[in-house]
Amino acid sequence: MTGTSGPNAGKQNGDSGKAPKTGGKNPLREAEAQGQGIWLDFIRRNFLLEGRLKKLVDEDGLSGVTSNPTIFEKAVSGGNDYDEQLEQVVKSGKGDDVAALFDAMAVKDIQTAADTLRPVYDKTKGADGYVSLEVSPELARDTQGTIREARNLWKAVSRPNLLIKVPATPEGIPAVEELLATGINVNITLMFSMAHYEAVAQAYIRGLKRAAEPAKMGSVASFFVSRVDNMIDPKLEKIGTPEALALRGKIGIANCKAVYQRFKQIFEGPDFADLKSKGARVQRVLWASTSTKNPAYPDTLYVSELIGPHTVNTLPPATIDAFRDHGVVRGATILEGVDEARKQLATLEKLGIKLNDVTEQLQKEGVESFAKSFKELEDALEKKRGQLKAAAHS
Repeated sequence: MTGTSGPNAGKQNGDSGKAPKTGGKNPLREAEAQGQGIWLDFIRRNFLLEGRLKKLVDEDGLSGVTSNPTIFEKAVSGGNDYDEQLEQVVKSGKGDDVAALFDAMAVKDIQTAADTLRPVYDKTKGADGYVSLEVSPELARDTQGTIREARNLWKAVSRPNLLIKVPATPEGIPAVEELLATGINVNITLMFSMAHYEAVAQAYIRGLKRAAEPAKMGSVASFFVSRVDNMIDPKLEKIGTPEALALRGKIGIANCKAVYQRFKQIFEGPDFADLKSKGARVQRVLWASTSTKNPAYPDTLYVSELIGPHTVNTLPPATIDAFRDHGVVRGATILEGVDEARKQLATLEKLGIKLNDVTEQLQKEGVESFAKSFKELEDALEKKRGQLKAAAHS
């Protein structure tokens, strides 16, 4: 669910590899100084083995990695990085199980990324340095299935700086609480609305209250940005009034600023006070889908306007390159223009566009999109397996 338009389009394979600025300031480091973690929304075997992730960690302060089925599907179908390992799985007799092929591939990549980020995790005493791995999107409406798969993945990867990604669906929320309560770190994803955020934050608090060691738990709440504008902008253009047109490209960020204010209320207030006294960490808000889809907007729009303490922004390689090259850090921008953001959201409702309806549709489409990518990943593995079997018998 990532992509970039504009001058950096087509560089999502992790190979753009621009060097950090020499001399002067690195905007990625400046964002870090504002209390924001910059994570990479990308994973691929050769990217890890050639040391390019480590380079981003060492030179740009990168402090985490996210993955999803779309990213893995592109990695499998885009080259031969995984042929040797998949061939070994086929020879072991497990090759007829596509799920086993994926698990072998994904687990190894996640372990390698987690090991690369382990120094960050250790240095920050577990506050950062995480890698995310998603449960099957096909389980988005299955609470118990999500819990089972999350536990299996947690055990298979066996790294303390792993986050298991679970969607913020009605069925996913109780799974989040249960996983946190039993000591499994969670990245809750596919959040688009204040209602989604509220449910996730409260599940985090409930889970930690049940956890044996709440101070050791890690979690982020992944809130999606650009897709809100992608869906709302055409509705505003259809209305066509100056008032409507003035809101284009504004609602995604306004939505985030409203959510961040609620984050501050929850985690700086009485709801979290008892857990905080026991050393528990706040659940950081992670801004997801922050590459710019509309070429009319700056390619760093959803980075520069969402900087602030206790936040994470996960970026595909091209957006990292763009922000390093010409990003501007004005300060904690997530705290700027909050009243204006609220006015923009109120104006949207006045124009007859129901934000909650839009965000529920976006979550539904997000689940369907990831499930489709997962099926495409399975198809790609099936094809790769066939090629390897044919080569073995030739």
